[in-house]
Parts: sequence; structure tokens; C-alpha cells
Amino acid sequence: MNPGFRLRLYMLTALVLSGFGVLASRLHEFQIVRQEEFSQKMPSPVTVNVREPGVRGEITDRNGILLAKNLRNYEISFNLEEIHKAYMARHSEEPGLNRLTERNEMYRVDREKDIVTIVNEWTIARLRKLGLAKDYNSSALATHYKTHKGLVPFSYRTDLTYEEFARCAESNLELPGVYLSTRPLREYPYNGLASHVLGYIKAWEPKDIPDSAKRRFNHYTGDAKGVAGVEQSMDEVLQGPEGVKTLLKNEKGRIIRMIDYTRPGVGATVALTLDARAQLHVENVIRRAGRAAAVVMDVNTGEIIAMASIPDYNPNDFIPSISQDKWNEYLDNRKMDPFSNRCIKSFTPGSTFKPPTAIAGALEGMADRSFSCDGYIAFGNIKIGCWLWNQSHGAHGSLTLPKAIQQSCNPYFMKLANTIGWESMVTGMQMVGIGKQTGVELPDESPGVLPGSRAWRLANPSEAMTPARTAMLAIGQYHAMATPLQLCAMTACIANGGTYYQPRIVKCAVAADGHKVIEDKPKPVVDLVKSGAKAKDIALLRKGMWMAVNQPGGTAGRVKISDIEVAAKTGTAQTTDNGKKSNNSWVIAFAPFEEPKYAVCVLVQNGGSGGKVCGPLAHLILRGLFAQDEGIRLPLKAQTPVKGNTNRIEEIVLPKDDPLAAVVAAEDDAAGETGEELENPDDTPPPPTPEPVIPTPVITPETDADGTVIPRAQPVPEP
Repeated sequence: MNPGFRLRLYMLTALVLSGFGVLASRLHEFQIVRQEEFSQKMPSPVTVNVREPGVRGEITDRNGILLAKNLRNYEISFNLEEIHKAYMARHSEEPGLNRLTERNEMYRVDREKDIVTIVNEWTIARLRKLGLAKDYNSSALATHYKTHKGLVPFSYRTDLTYEEFARCAESNLELPGVYLSTRPLREYPYNGLASHVLGYIKAWEPKDIPDSAKRRFNHYTGDAKGVAGVEQSMDEVLQGPEGVKTLLKNEKGRIIRMIDYTRPGVGATVALTLDARAQLHVENVIRRAGRAAAVVMDVNTGEIIAMASIPDYNPNDFIPSISQDKWNEYLDNRKMDPFSNRCIKSFTPGSTFKPPTAIAGALEGMADRSFSCDGYIAFGNIKIGCWLWNQSHGAHGSLTLPKAIQQSCNPYFMKLANTIGWESMVTGMQMVGIGKQTGVELPDESPGVLPGSRAWRLANPSEAMTPARTAMLAIGQYHAMATPLQLCAMTACIANGGTYYQPRIVKCAVAADGHKVIEDKPKPVVDLVKSGAKAKDIALLRKGMWMAVNQPGGTAGRVKISDIEVAAKTGTAQTTDNGKKSNNSWVIAFAPFEEPKYAVCVLVQNGGSGGKVCGPLAHLILRGLFAQDEGIRLPLKAQTPVKGNTNRIEEIVLPKDDPLAAVVAAEDDAAGETGEELENPDDTPPPPTPEPVIPTPVITPETDADGTVIPRAQPVPEP
């Protein structure tokens, strides 16, 4: 072989071997050394964890009637980050973009498009072809994308019909970033019925997402939360366990399959102590007044059978969010304070404080003591008269406890209070729940104000419990404040012979698996007889309340029922209303007298005497309750909220078709206290009126066809 040829052959062989060596080296580098780096750059399927909210438990009355339930709600939501990525991936693959410069230029232009334009061109256009497009809040979508990217879904539609849901589901694979879900939507079947007890729920907010969830989920939907009533106080019990869905998606954001799914759990069912039919009856009765409250309790268990407060509202207005027009209606009515549950709000109690004063006296062994009424008692420049003195300059003379209760004599109870002293007054009243929260399962319960208590002394360090202030405490004036619920629970204690039960609005709660989260058990707190009072002393107090209804000269004759013995005590508290002199009118009652079942408390703001205003209301409430006990079925229907009014109410007349009306008119010869017993009211400053409670709702913005929010005029707040 030619040496030159051999050399060339060797060189060619060496060159080929070198080439193979370089190629093998590069293959080793790419496939072995840098395999993970290139694997990460290569488009591949990804898993996505989706968090779904639990199903909220239902709320029923004591008989199983649904008061808050869930409707099946079909929803479309957007993962805006997935939509953006799918849009970019699609446009980067368009034909004709063969040169790198052209591809980069197109990519740059598309990235500069705002998310609203992308959603309109890429997603809404496809939904419009399916007949599923709807106006939406474009500014909210843009803000949502900047803030949350793909973690929090943007809720596009929550009002799909089943047919629309099915139509969208058929084309869902062609809609990257569009999610379909079936979620429960809260509904209150009877509208405004028991609205203050039930409360309502508010849509979850992205600011509530915990940091741990941000690391765990790619797509997060939180739980709605209760913001009033039982929905708030029982929120943790009602919330169901979260659901988790794990999806496999390709590089274009389309779902390949579902890898794993833990369905959302159902929260506990909460049964209330309320009787829905009795609740509607009580609400309709107190609607004869402009602003009022009424509580009915079972005297032997502490269960609240009815709790009504007017004005009221419709919790459905807030589900899933409230319209601006409806919210403006509530704002226009804010002076009526429609969101406050007056049953657990404090008011000046007037003569309804005389029974707890008698209890304090009984605990000190003074229940059988007589005191004289000379018409009035003067404490320095403060002159406090009896209502009889105020009407005719008369006086009751020497009185026993039952007679003093019957005729609501101020001097008797003022003398009793100063005989036992303010410390004993405070101790005795606190035993029956005055001056502290009852512990009922409702948020924002007022503790009231008990002058002389530790809380009062801390709030008023410069004030002292003088004989005058002790006297005014006995008749429920000066700083004294109490809630209708407190006074009803105290009345129940008197009715059953001295056992104070903690009021209950929640009867029980049962989890989805059947175990009891909350047991149905009465909660006795204090036994007055075991605490120092004698059974015969409680009997004297009960007798006085019976005499107030059933004997001439009593202040509560209008509560009387012909075939059932009722015991009651009226109250007329001197106070102010919107800066003007006014009264709070009260009645506390229980029946039947011998074997008590119901305790009732009725409050009317800006009313006349308790006997003339609240007496007839308590009468009608009790008649309806006993009619139901006798087998008459009380009606049950959706309740329309009322706005209330500030009108002065001097008297409430029983219906003309009531056969008892004539009897009551003939026997009710004493209107009782008038609210004018304080000669120098300026010396007894009324407690300040708290500001109305205005919740912060989620308001549904109005939008045009392009998704732009329509600006609305906002109401100017009053000073």
C-alpha cells in the first residue's frame, strides 16, 4: 500500500474516532451529567392541587324545620395564570413565525396585553359561543390577577342552571384555566324569620388564606364565614372539612385526568331551641310596635322558644353578596338599627328591676318585711315618687312584698334596697344574671350595667353608691341597664321556684357521622333556695306577680288570659330616644301560675306605660303559645322584614274580635308606673345610646357588557 495513502487512512480514522469521542462526550454530558437540567426544561405534565371548601351544616328549629339550608350552586371560575400561560403558548406556536426575531417580537407584544384583554379574546369569546358569557367586573379581575395570580380562582359566574353547567362541561377540555364546580349556596327558606338569631354568612376573602395553604395548593377556594347570629357563634361547628382534588395537566394547561380526590365534608347540623311557628307568632305580635323585642323561654330548661327583634332584615340579601341598591336601603334605615338583636341589647329596665330587688331582699331574710309608702322619698335634690303620688298625690301606706309587687310601689323597694345595702343588692342581682352576659350562644351579647358591681366601679371610679343611687337601682333607673334576655331568664327563675338556668338558643349539634358535638342538656347555674332564700319567700314574690295580673289595682291586668292564670310585672323606664325624653315599656310574665311552662319578656322603645303597651303584647304571645299546646297549628311562612319606626306608642289595643278585650278593659283600673316618677330627671343622666351596628358586606358591583364597573352614587353619611 502506498505510504501516502496509508497515512491519509490513519488520519481519517483518527478524525472519525475523535468525532465519535466528542459526540460520546457530549451525549454523556447531556444524557447523564445534565439530564435533570434538560428534563426540567422539557414540557411535561404537572400535578395541580385544588382546595375546595367544606359543605356548611344546616340549621333547624327544635322540630327539625330547616331554617338555613344549602342549595346546589353551579359555578364557573377562572385560574387567570393558567389562562395567561395557555394564551401565550398558543400564540407562540402560530404558523409563519419561522424566524427567531419574529417569534420574539410576537411574544413581547402578547406579554404586553393586559389580562382583561386576554380573558376577553381567549376565554369569554369561547364562552359566548356556548351561550355562557355574562357581564363581569373587569377592574376586579385585573386586580385579582395582580394580587393572586393562579392561587385564588376568580369567580366568574355563580348562577348557572343545570343545562348551562352540562353544556360547559362538554367543552371544558377546550377551555384551559376554566373550572366548573358544584358548590352549596346558603338559603334561608323563611326569609326574615328569626334573622337576628340565625345571622348570615359572608363570602371568604383571599386575605384569610393561611401561609401553609399557599405552599400546599395551586388553586384555593376558602370557606364562607358567619358574621352574625348562630352562623357566627357556631361557625366552627357548621363548617365542613375541606376537599382536595389533585389534577394532572399537560404543558398546555389542559386536564389529562384526576389523580386523587377527597370530597369536601359536611359540617354538623345545629338544632336550635326555637320553635319556628312560635317564632313567627311572636314576631307578628310585636310588629304592632315600631321598635320592640320579645323573648320566650321554657322555665324548666332555659331553652329559648322564641326570640324576636324588630326592625329586622332578610339574610338572603347577603347571599352570595348584596346589591348596592339593597345595601343603600339598609343604610337609609340605619337609625332604626335593623341589624341589632334587641333581645341581647341593654336598655333601662325600670320597674322590672323590682323582682330582682325582692330576690336580693329574700337572700337577706327580708322578704316578709313591710315598708310604708308616703308617696315619695327625697334624697337631697332628687325626689323619687310613687306612680300613685305622681297621678293623684296619693300614697300606698304600709305594704307587704306581694302588695308592693302588685302595685309597683317605688318607696317600698327603695327602702328595701337601702335596708340590705348596695353590696347585698349587687350580690343578689348577679345570682339571677343581672349585670353579666348570660352565656347564650349568640355573639355581641351585652352584659348590661349593674351599678355597684366591680365592672361598674372600674368604669366609674369617681362615683359612689349613695343611698339615692341604691334606691334608683332598686327601681331600674340611673345607670342600670339590662337586656330582655336577662330579664326573661330571671323571670323563669322566679317561675320555677328559684333555679336559674343559663339561657340556651342551641339545643344540640350532630356531626355528619352521627356523633353529638353539642349535647342537649339544661344548664342550671344557681339554686336560690340552696343559696339562702326560703321557698316561701320565692312564693311571696310569685304571689305578688299573680296579684299584679289578677286582682284590682294591679299594673299588669292587660296580660290576663281568661282560662289560664298568668303572673306578671310591668315596667316603664325613664330614658331618652334620639335626644328626646322617652320611655322604655316592659312586661315580664310567666304562665300557667301553678305549673309554669313559659316565661315572657316584652320591650317596646318609646312606649307609654308597660301595662298599656307591653301588657297586650304579652297577652297575645301567651294565648298563641297555649293555643299551639292545645293542638291548634300556628302558621309558618316566609317573613317579610319590617323597617320599624320611631313613633310614640301610648297604648296597644287588643283586636276587636278578641272576646277577652272587654273583660280586660273593665278590670284594668291601674295603668301603673308612668315613667314620670323622677322629679329631677336631669340629676340622673341616662346611659348613652350605642351606635347602630352596621356590618361590612360584600357588595355586588354592577357592570356593563365590556366588564366595566358602572359607577354608583354613594350615600353621604350623616354626622
